[in-house]
Amino acid sequence: MPSIQSLTLTYDALNEDRTFSEGDTLTGKVTLALLKKITVKSFFVKAKGDAHVCWTVYSGDGSFTYSSHRRYFKLKQFFVPEGSKDTVIPRGTHVYKFSIKLPSVSMPTSFKGTYGEIVYMLEAKLSRSWRFDRSVEQEINFVSKSFPNLQSLMSRQVGSTKKEMGPFSKGQVKMDAIIDRRAYAPGETVVIVAKINNASSSDMTPKFSLTQNVVYRANSNTKHESNVIQKLCGNFIKSKTQKEVRCVMKIPCKQMQTIHNCEIISVEYYLKAYLDISFAFDPEVVFPLVIIPRDLAPGSQSGVSVGLYPAEVSQGPSNSDFPPSAVAMGYPASPHSGGYRYPGAQQYSAPAPVYSDSQPAYAGPPTYSAQATHMSRGYNNPAPQQPSPYGSPFSSSSSSSVLHPPPTAPTFHPPPSAPAIHPYPSAPPTFNMSPAAPPYSLLPSAPMMNTDFLSQTDEAPPSYSLLFLSSADENSDAK
Repeated sequence: MPSIQSLTLTYDALNEDRTFSEGDTLTGKVTLALLKKITVKSFFVKAKGDAHVCWTVYSGDGSFTYSSHRRYFKLKQFFVPEGSKDTVIPRGTHVYKFSIKLPSVSMPTSFKGTYGEIVYMLEAKLSRSWRFDRSVEQEINFVSKSFPNLQSLMSRQVGSTKKEMGPFSKGQVKMDAIIDRRAYAPGETVVIVAKINNASSSDMTPKFSLTQNVVYRANSNTKHESNVIQKLCGNFIKSKTQKEVRCVMKIPCKQMQTIHNCEIISVEYYLKAYLDISFAFDPEVVFPLVIIPRDLAPGSQSGVSVGLYPAEVSQGPSNSDFPPSAVAMGYPASPHSGGYRYPGAQQYSAPAPVYSDSQPAYAGPPTYSAQATHMSRGYNNPAPQQPSPYGSPFSSSSSSSVLHPPPTAPTFHPPPSAPAIHPYPSAPPTFNMSPAAPPYSLLPSAPMMNTDFLSQTDEAPPSYSLLFLSSADENSDAK
């Protein structure tokens, strides 16, 4: 009659997908049911992670087998210490709880392929003297979250290709393609926009495909495996025409994520946009994609831009001589409309106008203060000053996307009896978007001749003797 009735192992799930990642803690219990007491040599639970590859190459001289192995961790928790001789476990059901913390270092995601696998296991093992070992194990699903350059993977990608047609056709064909970023989670949608200029004499069809490439490595040798996950076909493009094609491709919800941190197994993804041309090599643009866990997707992170052509992310490498089409991006097609902007570039606008009647009509020289200069993407965006109502000839309109109209013609007033003197304002006047010129005060004119000009002097009037000579003087002159 056997002594052990059953040995079971269960672990606690941390999420609905029952996945674990770097630094997580495995908790659970091992249940041992005995029909009679036993003497145990050792009893423990073990967690381990291993990667293994193996393939055979056949040739005329025989066959060669290539294999390689990597171990990432091996952790044990003992219920009965190893080396025990007389540890007796009585009859009945016994429950042993365990808690094992996984290493926090970068480790690859669980994977099973044709020529290799990455497996993480939990195993409970009971050893007795002169008896076969009794063990039970369960595989755990490990998902790596080690993506150190995740922010850089949110940059958009732009590619271009050009092909001169061969002897069966004339002219050339050019294609520019763009996608909004590089990293996607399973279940997300990739939007590809392609601008095609078919200046040849051949008809062609745009096509798009998502491919998985797996590379196995052992003893400086490699084994490649390629799988096409999805393939879509666009509308027919006739000769001597231009067309923009938009393709929407969804990443399968169960798709394996990218593996980049394993020495012997790597899993990569490529999105290819190409033109199917009869009797010619197909021009293509290839974009590398990175499949990441769902909780690392941009939608689950704060402060990360999502959607096609985000405005704040840096641009990816581009081999295209032309910017992406405005129609495909949803912006006005004409750059003269004032609202057109390229993806990835910031817009700068003038500050909102502030109208105030509290300032005097004539403003003295404004008080200048130091400007704080903000640099963003190589564009200088100085803090706006408040110019005088007449406007400043040194204000630059190139740093703003809003054009300011010229001021209206000045209004002239009748000359006042005396010029009005206004004190300088204590603060510079507020900024008006299209200020009307303040009223001009003309220079005072000369005094009006409404009184005798002799009354305007302080000297006494001339005496009578000076104005009319006496008769004695006249006689003396006559002699």
